[in-house]
Amino acid sequence: MQHEAHTEHVHHHAHHTGHAGGAGWGTAAQATLHCLTGCAIGEVLGMVVGTALGWGNLATTLLAIVLAFFFGYSLTLRGILRAGVGFRTAFRVALAADTLSIAVMELIDNGVIAVWPSAMDAMLGDALFWISLAASLVIAFAVTTPVNKWMIGRGKGHAVVHRYHH
Repeated sequence: MQHEAHTEHVHHHAHHTGHAGGAGWGTAAQATLHCLTGCAIGEVLGMVVGTALGWGNLATTLLAIVLAFFFGYSLTLRGILRAGVGFRTAFRVALAADTLSIAVMELIDNGVIAVWPSAMDAMLGDALFWISLAASLVIAFAVTTPVNKWMIGRGKGHAVVHRYHH
């Protein structure tokens, strides 16, 4: 019975993506953009707060990562709760849908900033702060989109979230 429901979902999903057996790039990009929105809110807020408070690079980066996961999960959770799903189930779905996507995005985003010369020492008023942050998010989006395509094509990631949107 569960297999039949999954098979029906895969056919339904394939109809919407236009690709039987895999997710389309548009679907993957949309899922990644959703993830990027939450990550960017948390990342920017964490970097701004940590930098404004004069925290060191490690503390600022950790705050940005924690807030990126928080806002990433929160945006997904909000949509699932709106569909009438109970909090416990919605929370589990958000974790299953977003964890890998957010983790990859944060790894790439923070990795780019870490290797960008002087980006870790840039202050809020420096163009380098904003340019490196924006560029790191664009690169993270480009790397995370194929990950989301792969996950959605296997019924994981945001494919799980779409089961709750009617």
